[in-house]
Amino acid sequence: MKILFYSARSYDKKHFEAANPGTFTFEYIEEALSIETAHYAEGAFAVCIFVNDDACAPVLEKLASYGVKGIAIRAAGHDQTNHVAAHRLGMHVANVPAYSPHAIAEHTVTMILALTRHIVEADNRVKQSNFILDPLVGFNIHHKTVGIIGLGKIGGLTAKILHGFGCTLQAFDPYPNQEYTDKYGLQYKSIEEVLATSDIIVIHAPLNAHTKYLIHADSIKTMKDGVMIVNTGRGAIINTKDAIDGLTSGKIGYLGLDVYENEKGLFFSDHSVNKPTDEVFLALTKFKNVLITGHMAFLTTNALTSIAQTTLENLRAWSNGKDADHEIR
Repeated sequence: MKILFYSARSYDKKHFEAANPGTFTFEYIEEALSIETAHYAEGAFAVCIFVNDDACAPVLEKLASYGVKGIAIRAAGHDQTNHVAAHRLGMHVANVPAYSPHAIAEHTVTMILALTRHIVEADNRVKQSNFILDPLVGFNIHHKTVGIIGLGKIGGLTAKILHGFGCTLQAFDPYPNQEYTDKYGLQYKSIEEVLATSDIIVIHAPLNAHTKYLIHADSIKTMKDGVMIVNTGRGAIINTKDAIDGLTSGKIGYLGLDVYENEKGLFFSDHSVNKPTDEVFLALTKFKNVLITGHMAFLTTNALTSIAQTTLENLRAWSNGKDADHEIR
């Protein structure tokens, strides 16, 4: 039974081959799923896609015409897939809702610490034999107020880690979990209050109609001067042009991004020869107080193993004529 992987990297092949007991035949291509690449899936039982693939309605119609029965998303985010169209076409859709929340939480805190202590610039200066410390003065996160937007499993683990640093924690989430208040003293507040009173704002929310451009010019104006924003959720939660204006004015003191609103076609590819032409992204890279990682918060051996195992479970259920445990309805 053939499964075609789009946007496949070497680490995908390594971990999926290790998890496959021989039930399926895996084929891998580096190209992203699009209307132009859908034909590669002819004869496949299912396709396995990642965050920047395009499973819009026209693409799904093409896949269905080639006999594809399922869309296995090897990630938690599923905004790249029109699941309503998929169901109309009789196709299954499933994701991996929690592959290693520790990986993303740890990466988030890593970005916070790297920004507060100017780690990247310090390393670059030492490698240039420059040991002057004057521009590298940082600050303690102990007793800083951290506002977490989106307090699911990942946000909860971030809260746990930051509680250990002695941070004051507050959060916005439409579904409050009393456990985090009891364990970490975290207070749930309105989104307006979280944005206005946090020294550090962490974004773990999914992308939907309510969260798109949640961080924009007007909301940035309400924030503390010199605020730090770290986004390991979804790129389009931040209006990047407005964030650049905030950085230029000094309203935003630090910005950490593992995701970017226009990352499709940019991230997960080598552009060292043919340089990126996205002027907004290039503007971001000129700020010393901006740290960007290319959507790699998930990228640990633990997470990749979990992704492969859960995806195999989803595929196995479909091959047995059942819905997957993580079916998106």
